[in-house]
Amino acid sequence: MDIYTIIFLALAVFIFLRLRSVLGQRTGNERPPFDRNALQGAQDKNVVTMPGKVIDQAPLAPAAEPTPPSDRWKGLTEPGTVLAQGLDAIVEKDSTFDPRHFISGARGAYEMIVLAFANGDRRALRDLLSSEVYESFDAAIKEREKNEQKTETRFVSIDKAELVGAELRDRTAQLTIRFVSQMISATRDKAGNIVDGSADTVADITDIWTFARDITSRDPNWKLVGTGSAN
Repeated sequence: MDIYTIIFLALAVFIFLRLRSVLGQRTGNERPPFDRNALQGAQDKNVVTMPGKVIDQAPLAPAAEPTPPSDRWKGLTEPGTVLAQGLDAIVEKDSTFDPRHFISGARGAYEMIVLAFANGDRRALRDLLSSEVYESFDAAIKEREKNEQKTETRFVSIDKAELVGAELRDRTAQLTIRFVSQMISATRDKAGNIVDGSADTVADITDIWTFARDITSRDPNWKLVGTGSAN
């Protein structure tokens, strides 16, 4: 090997070492190339929609054309009826009123009140009844307690909750619903003997209840102000 070959080899090694020190070498821990699309996708997946702060209020629906008067209470009553006029009067004073939403809530209240009365749960009844109706229910509970009787009631089904009346009296809206249900109810004395009803017979019950609410009040709750039965 002559002197020129040695010089060229040394120069090649020197150049290789310089390039390595400047460019570095792959170790397996390098960061991947920057991918803007991947970053944007990750950001989109981590976007969290903050909940609204309006209490007990459904989100506003997109703007739509006004409902024609003939279809306003479709499925509830026919245009021009006394019921339709009563609903119109309530909505005119309270634009947030939704009778369909009310009926749904009334079904739950009906079952809750019947069971609370059977169990003698005065605390639950006080929040759901007007003072006059509460006094009536409380008197019946006291009579049971005096006679050392207990009532057992179980719902089999609520087959219908139908709006049959609507009225606005000054600031008070009143809505009347006919409930058609099936339930089993029996009242037992101290010894456990049945003195009223039946423990295994399903009875068809039709109740007509009226609920009321001051539409100018901040309290959104309706209270039971009148009861009747078609049985």
